[in-house]
Amino acid sequence: MKLLDIRDLNVTYNSNNKKILAVNNVSLFIDSGESLGVVGESGSGKSTLAMAVLCLLSKKTSQITGEINFLGNDLIKLTEKELRKIRWTQLSVVFQKSMNALSPVHKISTQLEDIYRSHNKNASKQIIKDRIIKLFDTVNLSERVYDLYPHELSGGMLQRVSIALSLLFEPPLVILDEATTALDVITQGQILNEIKRLEKEMNVTMMTITHDVSVVASSCKRVAVMYAGQLIEFGDVSVVLTQPRHPYTQGLLKSFPTLRGERSNLRGISGSLPDLSLLPQGCVFAPRCEQAKEICYKKRPQLIDLSDNQQTACHLYGGEK
Repeated sequence: MKLLDIRDLNVTYNSNNKKILAVNNVSLFIDSGESLGVVGESGSGKSTLAMAVLCLLSKKTSQITGEINFLGNDLIKLTEKELRKIRWTQLSVVFQKSMNALSPVHKISTQLEDIYRSHNKNASKQIIKDRIIKLFDTVNLSERVYDLYPHELSGGMLQRVSIALSLLFEPPLVILDEATTALDVITQGQILNEIKRLEKEMNVTMMTITHDVSVVASSCKRVAVMYAGQLIEFGDVSVVLTQPRHPYTQGLLKSFPTLRGERSNLRGISGSLPDLSLLPQGCVFAPRCEQAKEICYKKRPQLIDLSDNQQTACHLYGGEK
């Protein structure tokens, strides 16, 4: 069953008399219980995709077209009042740099109680406290955190508070936007283990936005690889990360070290992301691709099925020769 079904999504920013196509004709889906990882370099459109799903982009500076179908609703067509009923109760988020998201002058209890009451005004203080304490226990936080201020907590503890907050109403879908980026390796591993456990125990599906392929490999069932706002590879993690077809995905994997297998030299991808206000006619990755052919500079490749578990957008595997 498709929990989230995105079709032909485009997000355009209006900036300094320029139109920047940050998400370009992206179509993907998330099945219930099969968490999705979205990977790519900084500037590839990952966070913009997440903010579009949450409908948190300003209508004054951005334009969104396409469909974002979630639990029978096209989120793009909903009013702000209707969206507020869905956010946190059915669709929640752990924001990038969420450790800075909490007010430094209010206790954790005060902030979480206010958020709970925004969706359930009649809840008593004791009911809210019991719910929050239960969630703290779920994410391995002590009950004493309830009466502390954010500055009294470590980065890992603040991250756990943010995860507990996202689970306040047990939503079926939680978006994690670079949720482990600012953490040390040990704490990151602990958080990822907690996330995997929560998926099973609370039947929640995660959409993980990250630039770290290892995070996706250890915590997701499917992966979507984005580059310059476009979806260029999509499929099961077990297939895409072991048999990458697109040259960009291959380059990403070569830039990450592995603890298993033969030693190899780490290689970065030469060049840089294109100007998203001046996209090329052909493949957006062609100027950086070592395998680019003549057609790559003339025609944009379409996402094609290589198997039931893998799709890629590359002229090396289909289209005109």
